[in-house]
Amino acid sequence: MTKVLDLRETDDPSDIIHRTVQALTEGQVVAFPTDTVYGLAAHALDAQAVEKLIEIKGRGETPMAISVRSRQAAEDFFCEASPVARRLSHRCWPGPLTLVTPCENDHSAVHQLPPSVRQRITGPSGGVGFRVVDHRILQSIHRFMAAPLVLTSANLTGKPTQTTAAGVLEQLSETLPLLLDDGPTRYGGASTVVRVIGKRWELLREGVIERAAMNQFVKPVIVMVCTGNTCRSPMAETLMRELLRKKMGREDAVRVLSAGVAASAGGSASPQSIEVMGERKLDLTGHASQPLGDDIMNVADLVLTMTRSHRAAILAAWPEMHDRVFTLRHDGGDISDPIGMPVDAYRQCADQMEGELEKWFERLDDDFFPEVSDGDQESA
Repeated sequence: MTKVLDLRETDDPSDIIHRTVQALTEGQVVAFPTDTVYGLAAHALDAQAVEKLIEIKGRGETPMAISVRSRQAAEDFFCEASPVARRLSHRCWPGPLTLVTPCENDHSAVHQLPPSVRQRITGPSGGVGFRVVDHRILQSIHRFMAAPLVLTSANLTGKPTQTTAAGVLEQLSETLPLLLDDGPTRYGGASTVVRVIGKRWELLREGVIERAAMNQFVKPVIVMVCTGNTCRSPMAETLMRELLRKKMGREDAVRVLSAGVAASAGGSASPQSIEVMGERKLDLTGHASQPLGDDIMNVADLVLTMTRSHRAAILAAWPEMHDRVFTLRHDGGDISDPIGMPVDAYRQCADQMEGELEKWFERLDDDFFPEVSDGDQESA
């Protein structure tokens, strides 16, 4: 008989969380809500608990996922993540993405798991599926547990996934020890499953995140930064888009943005910048300035600054971005601000930036640009 703990009947779920952590630590299988569907979980370091989970679900050979507390915890497993895997982990976690990626590095935390558990979570191509669930209860459970959880959907194999506790009970009431009820799940559908190997990514299952959105999430983001985002950085943004069009046959292969460290929102590009870009048959009339903030920095793969002081200011605010923030000039020098000067100064500035952007394009690794392919389901 399943013990049901209703999270909606308490203002303080601490006791339920502690009881759940104790159950997992003692080797029990627990069902609880995630952001997508209700899930079944077992302690990943307890091989017997994982086998109990498989017995309850009646699961066959399809690998199960690993639930970890954060993106950083997942990186302990896949170690040297490819730019595409890192991109998706930054943009989609916590959230409804199962990211399948190889964990072949000798230092991967996957080697700390029992061999039988590793076998249960590893797919045919050597990939392991990871989830960082966006749900307050599971996040609280992870805070009290050093080890990850083996996670799968709370339904019998071959039966529909469940988005309510009542649906879970209909299928598993005879075998499931403990169930946390928090009402219907947020998204009401399965996670999207993506496999990443190097620069190649495959949509294994289209779930809550649709294919069109995934196409955007995998795109590299390059950000040009100056002071006010009205002269240098918008010109650099426009020049970079044109360079991508010429080199790759399309400008939308990369998302190019610009911002300013002291910019106000909604300002137009300077008339001189618009004129100089117009001479190159490039349109800057629709530009609207924006300040540099977390919303941009959290998705940026490469940030190119006009001056050393811009780079220093950015790294003071986002020190973890030290390997992605550089001056546009390869020698570490500054691109002089043409504001208040004749239009010729803007032309010279544009010429200088164009030359530096050409060098940056050549420096980008092949893995920087994702390639898409379709594959069969590996992890659910």
